[in-house]
Amino acid sequence: MDLHCFQTNTAWEAPVANFGALSEMVDARAGTGSIEGSLLFFPELCSCGFSMNTDEVCEEADGPSCTFFSDLARRHRCFVIAGIASKVEGSSRGANEAVCFQPDGSELSRYRKVHPFPLAAEGDHYLAGDDVVIFEINGWKIAPFICYDLRFPELFRIAAARGAEVFPVIANWPAPRVEHWLTLLKARAIENQAYVLGVNRCGSDPNLNYSGNSLIVGPMGEEIAKAGAEEACLSVSLERGSFDEWRAAFPALGGMKLITDPTR
Repeated sequence: MDLHCFQTNTAWEAPVANFGALSEMVDARAGTGSIEGSLLFFPELCSCGFSMNTDEVCEEADGPSCTFFSDLARRHRCFVIAGIASKVEGSSRGANEAVCFQPDGSELSRYRKVHPFPLAAEGDHYLAGDDVVIFEINGWKIAPFICYDLRFPELFRIAAARGAEVFPVIANWPAPRVEHWLTLLKARAIENQAYVLGVNRCGSDPNLNYSGNSLIVGPMGEEIAKAGAEEACLSVSLERGSFDEWRAAFPALGGMKLITDPTR
Protein backbone atom coordinates (compact mmCIF):
# COMPACT_ATOMS: atom_id res chain seq x y z
CA MET A 1 0.00 0.00 0.00
CA ASP A 2 1.31 3.45 -0.92
CA LEU A 3 1.20 6.18 1.73
CA HIS A 4 1.58 9.94 1.43
CA CYS A 5 2.09 11.89 4.66
CA PHE A 6 1.54 15.66 4.34
CA GLN A 7 3.33 17.80 6.92
CA THR A 8 1.63 21.20 6.79
CA ASN A 9 1.95 24.68 8.28
CA THR A 10 -1.66 25.11 9.37
CA ALA A 11 -3.14 28.62 9.24
CA TRP A 12 -4.85 29.58 12.50
CA GLU A 13 -8.65 29.22 12.41
CA ALA A 14 -8.62 29.72 8.64
CA PRO A 15 -10.14 26.69 6.90
CA VAL A 16 -10.39 28.25 3.44
CA ALA A 17 -6.69 29.16 3.44
CA ASN A 18 -5.79 25.67 4.65
CA PHE A 19 -7.94 24.00 2.00
CA GLY A 20 -6.12 25.94 -0.70
CA ALA A 21 -2.69 25.05 0.68
CA LEU A 22 -3.58 21.37 1.08
CA SER A 23 -4.97 21.17 -2.45
CA GLU A 24 -1.73 22.61 -3.83
CA MET A 25 0.39 20.10 -1.90
CA VAL A 26 -1.69 17.12 -2.98
CA ASP A 27 -1.86 18.27 -6.61
CA ALA A 28 1.92 18.71 -6.61
CA ARG A 29 2.43 15.18 -5.31
CA ALA A 30 -0.07 13.76 -7.79
CA GLY A 31 1.84 15.54 -10.56
CA THR A 32 4.91 13.38 -9.87
CA GLY A 33 3.02 10.05 -10.20
CA SER A 34 -0.38 8.49 -9.67
CA ILE A 35 -1.73 8.48 -6.10
CA GLU A 36 -4.92 6.60 -7.02
CA GLY A 37 -5.76 3.95 -4.42
CA SER A 38 -3.16 5.21 -1.95
CA LEU A 39 -3.67 6.57 1.59
CA LEU A 40 -3.14 10.28 2.23
CA PHE A 41 -3.03 11.59 5.77
CA PHE A 42 -2.83 15.04 7.33
CA PRO A 43 -2.15 16.49 10.82
CA GLU A 44 -4.50 16.90 13.76
CA LEU A 45 -7.11 19.66 13.30
CA CYS A 46 -5.47 20.44 9.96
CA SER A 47 -8.22 22.78 8.76
CA CYS A 48 -8.11 25.12 11.80
CA GLY A 49 -5.11 24.46 14.05
CA PHE A 50 -5.12 23.33 17.69
CA SER A 51 -7.76 25.85 18.70
CA MET A 52 -9.89 25.61 21.83
CA ASN A 53 -12.37 28.05 20.27
CA THR A 54 -14.83 25.26 19.54
CA ASP A 55 -17.74 27.62 18.84
CA GLU A 56 -15.74 28.92 15.90
CA VAL A 57 -13.96 25.85 14.54
CA CYS A 58 -16.24 22.85 15.13
CA GLU A 59 -18.37 21.74 12.18
CA GLU A 60 -21.28 19.48 11.37
CA ALA A 61 -20.59 16.16 9.63
CA ASP A 62 -21.46 17.78 6.30
CA GLY A 63 -19.48 20.94 7.06
CA PRO A 64 -16.70 22.55 5.00
CA SER A 65 -13.87 20.29 6.22
CA CYS A 66 -15.63 16.99 5.58
CA THR A 67 -16.83 18.30 2.24
CA PHE A 68 -13.30 19.35 1.26
CA PHE A 69 -11.63 16.06 2.23
CA SER A 70 -14.43 14.01 0.70
CA ASP A 71 -13.98 15.89 -2.57
CA LEU A 72 -10.20 15.50 -2.33
CA ALA A 73 -10.52 11.72 -1.95
CA ARG A 74 -12.98 11.53 -4.84
CA ARG A 75 -10.91 13.74 -7.12
CA HIS A 76 -7.74 11.70 -6.66
CA ARG A 77 -9.47 8.32 -6.20
CA CYS A 78 -7.63 7.71 -2.95
CA PHE A 79 -8.20 7.28 0.80
CA VAL A 80 -7.79 10.30 3.08
CA ILE A 81 -7.35 10.55 6.87
CA ALA A 82 -7.66 14.11 8.19
CA GLY A 83 -7.95 15.79 11.59
CA ILE A 84 -11.31 17.58 11.90
CA ALA A 85 -13.00 19.55 14.71
CA SER A 86 -16.56 18.23 14.85
CA LYS A 87 -19.73 19.31 16.61
CA VAL A 88 -21.33 16.86 19.05
CA GLU A 89 -25.09 16.84 19.22
CA GLY A 90 -26.39 17.76 22.66
CA SER A 91 -23.03 18.98 23.98
CA SER A 92 -21.35 22.36 24.31
CA ARG A 93 -18.02 20.64 23.65
CA GLY A 94 -16.73 19.45 20.29
CA ALA A 95 -14.82 16.35 19.18
CA ASN A 96 -11.21 16.18 17.98
CA GLU A 97 -11.46 13.46 15.34
CA ALA A 98 -9.52 11.55 12.68
CA VAL A 99 -11.96 11.03 9.82
CA CYS A 100 -11.26 8.66 6.93
CA PHE A 101 -12.79 9.07 3.47
CA GLN A 102 -12.88 6.50 0.64
CA PRO A 103 -12.08 7.02 -3.05
CA ASP A 104 -15.78 7.53 -3.82
CA GLY A 105 -15.87 10.36 -1.24
CA SER A 106 -17.92 8.45 1.33
CA GLU A 107 -16.91 8.35 4.99
CA LEU A 108 -15.26 5.09 6.04
CA SER A 109 -14.46 5.72 9.70
CA ARG A 110 -14.35 8.33 12.45
CA TYR A 111 -12.08 8.10 15.51
CA ARG A 112 -12.40 10.49 18.47
CA LYS A 113 -9.26 11.33 20.47
CA VAL A 114 -9.33 9.28 23.67
CA HIS A 115 -6.80 11.36 25.62
CA PRO A 116 -7.34 15.16 25.46
CA PHE A 117 -4.20 17.18 26.16
CA PRO A 118 -4.38 18.44 29.78
CA LEU A 119 -1.80 21.24 29.43
CA ALA A 120 -4.17 22.97 27.00
CA ALA A 121 -7.29 22.03 29.00
CA GLU A 122 -8.44 20.30 25.83
CA GLY A 123 -10.90 18.17 27.78
CA ASP A 124 -12.82 21.32 28.75
CA HIS A 125 -13.49 22.00 25.07
CA TYR A 126 -13.45 18.59 23.34
CA LEU A 127 -15.17 15.42 24.53
CA ALA A 128 -12.89 12.40 24.92
CA GLY A 129 -13.46 9.25 22.91
CA ASP A 130 -13.86 5.90 24.65
CA ASP A 131 -12.45 3.25 22.31
CA VAL A 132 -10.10 2.49 19.46
CA VAL A 133 -11.35 2.26 15.86
CA ILE A 134 -10.06 -0.23 13.30
CA PHE A 135 -10.84 -0.37 9.58
CA GLU A 136 -9.28 -2.00 6.53
CA ILE A 137 -7.66 -0.42 3.47
CA ASN A 138 -6.05 -2.46 0.72
CA GLY A 139 -5.78 -5.50 2.98
CA TRP A 140 -4.15 -3.62 5.89
CA LYS A 141 -5.91 -3.15 9.26
CA ILE A 142 -5.55 0.45 10.36
CA ALA A 143 -6.09 2.12 13.74
CA PRO A 144 -5.65 5.92 13.80
CA PHE A 145 -4.67 7.89 16.89
CA ILE A 146 -4.31 11.59 17.69
CA CYS A 147 -1.31 13.37 19.24
CA TYR A 148 -1.41 12.94 23.07
CA ASP A 149 -2.78 9.39 22.59
CA LEU A 150 0.81 8.48 21.65
CA ARG A 151 1.82 8.61 25.33
CA PHE A 152 -0.54 5.76 26.26
CA PRO A 153 0.86 2.40 25.10
CA GLU A 154 -2.12 0.41 26.36
CA LEU A 155 -4.34 2.12 23.79
CA PHE A 156 -2.13 0.87 20.96
CA ARG A 157 -1.94 -2.58 22.56
CA ILE A 158 -5.70 -2.89 22.57
CA ALA A 159 -5.78 -2.05 18.87
CA ALA A 160 -2.99 -4.53 18.15
CA ALA A 161 -4.88 -7.27 20.01
CA ARG A 162 -7.83 -6.58 17.73
CA GLY A 163 -5.67 -7.04 14.66
CA ALA A 164 -4.34 -3.54 13.88
CA GLU A 165 -1.19 -3.47 11.75
CA VAL A 166 -0.82 0.22 10.84
CA PHE A 167 -1.08 3.14 13.27
CA PRO A 168 -1.40 6.64 11.76
CA VAL A 169 -0.76 9.22 14.49
CA ILE A 170 -1.93 12.69 13.43
CA ALA A 171 -0.59 15.46 15.63
CA ASN A 172 0.11 19.03 16.60
CA TRP A 173 3.16 18.05 18.66
CA PRO A 174 5.12 21.07 19.96
CA ALA A 175 8.82 21.62 19.32
CA PRO A 176 10.04 21.52 22.97
CA ARG A 177 9.03 17.84 23.24
CA VAL A 178 10.09 16.66 19.78
CA GLU A 179 12.42 14.01 21.23
CA HIS A 180 9.44 12.49 23.04
CA TRP A 181 7.55 12.42 19.73
CA LEU A 182 10.33 10.63 17.86
CA THR A 183 11.08 8.16 20.64
CA LEU A 184 7.45 7.25 21.33
CA LEU A 185 6.64 6.70 17.66
CA LYS A 186 9.48 4.18 17.48
CA ALA A 187 8.46 2.57 20.77
CA ARG A 188 4.85 2.06 19.64
CA ALA A 189 6.14 0.42 16.42
CA ILE A 190 8.52 -1.91 18.25
CA GLU A 191 6.03 -2.89 20.97
CA ASN A 192 3.29 -3.76 18.52
CA GLN A 193 5.40 -4.94 15.56
CA ALA A 194 3.45 -2.48 13.45
CA TYR A 195 3.93 0.39 11.04
CA VAL A 196 3.56 3.75 12.83
CA LEU A 197 2.94 6.82 10.68
CA GLY A 198 3.48 10.04 12.61
CA VAL A 199 2.34 13.17 10.76
CA ASN A 200 2.93 16.44 12.60
CA ARG A 201 2.37 20.05 11.66
CA CYS A 202 5.16 22.60 11.33
CA GLY A 203 5.30 26.38 11.83
CA SER A 204 3.59 28.10 14.73
CA ASP A 205 0.24 29.20 16.13
CA PRO A 206 -0.57 31.89 18.74
CA ASN A 207 0.45 29.51 21.52
CA LEU A 208 3.15 27.10 20.36
CA ASN A 209 5.95 26.39 17.88
CA TYR A 210 6.08 23.11 15.95
CA SER A 211 9.19 21.48 14.52
CA GLY A 212 7.51 19.07 12.13
CA ASN A 213 9.66 15.92 12.16
CA SER A 214 6.93 13.71 10.74
CA LEU A 215 8.22 10.15 10.86
CA ILE A 216 7.29 6.79 9.36
CA VAL A 217 8.55 3.80 11.34
CA GLY A 218 8.65 0.14 10.34
CA PRO A 219 7.62 -2.83 12.52
CA MET A 220 11.18 -3.42 13.76
CA GLY A 221 11.50 0.21 14.81
CA GLU A 222 13.44 1.20 11.71
CA GLU A 223 13.15 4.75 10.41
CA ILE A 224 11.70 4.59 6.89
CA ALA A 225 11.16 8.29 6.15
CA LYS A 226 11.49 11.53 8.11
CA ALA A 227 10.62 15.16 7.40
CA GLY A 228 12.45 18.24 8.61
CA ALA A 229 10.96 21.45 9.96
CA GLU A 230 9.29 22.68 6.77
CA GLU A 231 6.21 21.63 4.81
CA ALA A 232 6.83 18.27 3.16
CA CYS A 233 5.30 15.10 1.77
CA LEU A 234 6.68 11.71 2.82
CA SER A 235 5.82 8.92 0.38
CA VAL A 236 6.44 5.24 1.17
CA SER A 237 5.08 1.79 0.33
CA LEU A 238 4.20 -0.73 3.02
CA GLU A 239 5.71 -4.19 2.53
CA ARG A 240 3.34 -7.03 3.40
CA GLY A 241 5.88 -9.83 2.91
CA SER A 242 8.54 -8.53 5.29
CA PHE A 243 5.87 -7.45 7.78
CA ASP A 244 4.34 -10.94 8.01
CA GLU A 245 7.77 -12.57 8.14
CA TRP A 246 8.88 -10.44 11.10
CA ARG A 247 5.71 -11.11 13.11
CA ALA A 248 6.04 -14.85 12.42
CA ALA A 249 9.76 -15.00 13.21
CA PHE A 250 9.51 -12.97 16.43
CA PRO A 251 6.03 -13.71 17.90
CA ALA A 252 6.10 -11.13 20.70
CA LEU A 253 2.40 -10.32 20.30
CA GLY A 254 1.36 -13.88 21.16
CA GLY A 255 1.55 -13.39 24.92
CA MET A 256 -0.26 -10.07 25.26
CA LYS A 257 -1.97 -9.28 28.54
CA LEU A 258 -4.33 -6.37 28.12
CA ILE A 259 -5.70 -3.56 30.19
CA THR A 260 -9.30 -3.64 29.01
CA ASP A 261 -10.13 0.00 29.86
CA PRO A 262 -8.34 2.22 27.29
CA THR A 263 -8.99 5.37 29.35
CA ARG A 264 -7.09 4.21 32.44
